[in-house]
Amino acid sequence: MIKHIVMWKFKPDTEEKQNEFLAGLAGLYGVIPQIKGQEIGKNIAPGNYDAALVSLFDSMEDLEAYKKDPRHVKVAALCKAIRTDRVAVDYEV
Repeated sequence: MIKHIVMWKFKPDTEEKQNEFLAGLAGLYGVIPQIKGQEIGKNIAPGNYDAALVSLFDSMEDLEAYKKDPRHVKVAALCKAIRTDRVAVDYEV
């Protein structure tokens, strides 16, 4: 199993778009079959990043299929418009 963790730093004054992005991301769970588990949250403490995604996939091939899925690509496009930074890590569990 692959754990995929992503964190974002958003531009100031994009709260509404942030919420739209995170809701869109959450809406992919149960729709894109490769996603086996998912947690999404906004940072509640001062820090470097504003939100995080932790998701599970059976394999790296499934993760790559998720990344290319048009539904994910559409949600990711919104994020690209409002983020200033993104970091990600993938590892086996």
